[in-house]
Amino acid sequence: MIATDTRADTRAAAPAALPHELIAQEFPAARGYLNASTVGLMAHSTRAAMIDDLDRGCLSHPDISRYTAIVENARDLYAGLVGVTADRVAIGSQTSAFVALIAASLPAGATVLIPDCEFASLVAPFAQAPQGLHVRTAPLAELAAHIDDDVDLVAFALAQSCTGDVADLPEITAAAKAHGARTLCDTTQAVGWLPVDASVCDATICHGYKWLGAPRGVAFMTVSEEYTPHVPALFAGWYSAADPWTSLYGHDHPLAETARRFDVSPAWQAFVGAEAALQLVTRLDADAVHAHTTGLAAHFRERLGLPQPAIPSAIVSWDDPTGDDLARLKDAGISASGRSGRARAAFHFYTTAEDVDGAARALGR
Repeated sequence: MIATDTRADTRAAAPAALPHELIAQEFPAARGYLNASTVGLMAHSTRAAMIDDLDRGCLSHPDISRYTAIVENARDLYAGLVGVTADRVAIGSQTSAFVALIAASLPAGATVLIPDCEFASLVAPFAQAPQGLHVRTAPLAELAAHIDDDVDLVAFALAQSCTGDVADLPEITAAAKAHGARTLCDTTQAVGWLPVDASVCDATICHGYKWLGAPRGVAFMTVSEEYTPHVPALFAGWYSAADPWTSLYGHDHPLAETARRFDVSPAWQAFVGAEAALQLVTRLDADAVHAHTTGLAAHFRERLGLPQPAIPSAIVSWDDPTGDDLARLKDAGISASGRSGRARAAFHFYTTAEDVDGAARALGR
């Protein structure tokens, strides 16, 4: 499902058009918002679901079974979005906590290969692992070439937070397999605009508050069936048991045999929003979203005179050491972000050509 070569196949049917009227209704404040890589906009239907839930909690009696059904539906929706079955998906609240579980699966002295300038949530759990791990780094474009027999795990973001560069997933996973290394892919900056097949990695993690438009506090991890027994369930609680509702007390309760063993007790209100957000995202044609977002980003690069990346990305990043460009965008009412001396703009399915033109004119292009 993940595209590393997005050149059009003239033999294939054109992707379905995005429902722009629906998107405009769902995101009335999207004009000038180029910051989904920091936090995604919340859809009108997501807001409505959360308000309805708050009203239920205030004006009626909370229904725990309803929350359970919502959490499981969110799990199902996410699983379908990334091409795995629901039993391979664990629920949580933070990416770094999931990364810590993967770090705990490695023996003392194991070598972890990570791209240069990777986001801290993917790096710190390995760098701070109590058993002591050897962390190596390499440029993202050369990551596959740096995988050798000494590497135990390759941990990388599918789309880089700072630059927006997209990893060559087939190349990296093939090299890892050839050298017997496992793979952990952070898809937080990708799922929602880039079609992703999580099954090609041993594990993936994704926080939903960016490109999926979910409330902060909802994260997902996929773990392959083969890798699951090797990852310790350090955060095990009642929700990670084989039968949570009969495992509320005592210690003699077996863990789920699936990735659900890594579940933490869900933040119910956040999952109410996440379910609604995922219902909207999964209604959209993934190929059409990819074409729309990367097309707008490519046009923006042209306006700014920036080179096109080897693999198309919906995130555009450029040098802005003084922050002047970011200030110009802000003054024009455009929301973007700055990271490590660079300006960053994100183009999502609610972004329009008018947003591209407005940002380019604000920058004098």
